[in-house]
Amino acid sequence: MVTNFFLKNDLGLNEIVKQTSLATRTRVRNVSLNKFRWNKTYLLGFVDCHLIHYPTPIGLTYAWSFGSLAGFCLIIQILSGILLSTHYTANIDLAFASVEYIMRDVPNGWFIRYAHANGASMFFIILYSHIFRGLYYGSYMKPRQLLWCSGVVLFLLIMGTAFTGYVLPWGQMSFWGATVITNMVTAIPFGGQTIVEWLWGGFTVNAPTLRRFYSVHFLLPFIIAGVTIIHLALLHNAGSTSPIGSDTGVDDVPFYPYYFAKDLFAFTCFILFFSVFVFFFPNLLNHPDNCIPADPMETPKHLVPEWYFLPFYAILRSIPHKAAGIVAMVGAILVMLVIPFSYTGYIRNTTYRPLFKIFYWLWIADFITLIWVGQAPITDPFILLGQIASLYYFGFFLVIVPLIGIIETKLMSYKID
Repeated sequence: MVTNFFLKNDLGLNEIVKQTSLATRTRVRNVSLNKFRWNKTYLLGFVDCHLIHYPTPIGLTYAWSFGSLAGFCLIIQILSGILLSTHYTANIDLAFASVEYIMRDVPNGWFIRYAHANGASMFFIILYSHIFRGLYYGSYMKPRQLLWCSGVVLFLLIMGTAFTGYVLPWGQMSFWGATVITNMVTAIPFGGQTIVEWLWGGFTVNAPTLRRFYSVHFLLPFIIAGVTIIHLALLHNAGSTSPIGSDTGVDDVPFYPYYFAKDLFAFTCFILFFSVFVFFFPNLLNHPDNCIPADPMETPKHLVPEWYFLPFYAILRSIPHKAAGIVAMVGAILVMLVIPFSYTGYIRNTTYRPLFKIFYWLWIADFITLIWVGQAPITDPFILLGQIASLYYFGFFLVIVPLIGIIETKLMSYKID
């Protein structure tokens, strides 16, 4: 009977799997809504369909908890940021003192500030882990191209929020980081200097610059929250990926209680890990020079951004030409938008792709190398090492991924006589 159905409709294997997946997921959602009583109101029915009885592949590991952990980090950052904003003063003469006031005089201010500062680092640890997991399990493949692209847009917005927030304490690294990064805009051939002066609110980094960065930093998290909702809508439309790479939906189970309990355990582990930094090592991930008030007359000996910017900073400084370096730094993020459309293979899980697995782990090592090179002095051999690592970084997305996809497709269609 099944064979007759395939022959009658003359469908390919991929189309059959796609239709089976859609039919199964629809059936699971309909059955769950019919059996559960919460669907008597629209709101409760929405919660039931998209959270409680949301069909989820049965084999998801804790690596799939990074997405919900990223949302948890966003909530922590927004709430702690709002509390900090009630005491912070966006004035170059008072900004550093207002941070000290929060730390010393505001009840539990030290906890709020350390939670916010270390929360940014935790956020990026979760984000990078989420990206690595997505690359490993093929979360960029059809039908999740838009889901992956929305994630890259979120990553860009979060990086912008982190940079503007880094300027606000108005320490040495804050001031000189803002000066160096904004100066890069002058490399734009037409209107670059005009844009920089508009960003500064004058001819140097000064009081208007701090106020503008503060306004942008306060606004961006709410934009991120909106894009996150779009990201979740795209996820629930396409469904979560399966560790085995199957999209049939035949092994789906309700999100609650299975993955609710799993995510709850992941949240508990994350809070314990986060608490170690907040309570015992609050300044471990921060640069000590940022504990010194900003001084425009004294340049730090070694300018280094926060650790989560280091890979892209290493790519920037590995190229001698200023404009080309800026293009490469921005392109290092935007190049991730290419992979959903450049990979032409059918296998999702890297576990079943031995050739790609080698290059994937080399790319992870390359990314860590860029972090190390980014904090090193701009001398040999770090310059050469940064250039080699940058070449492999771009080569992975632009050459290796498409090429391996072609090779895997050829091997899958190869027939042994």
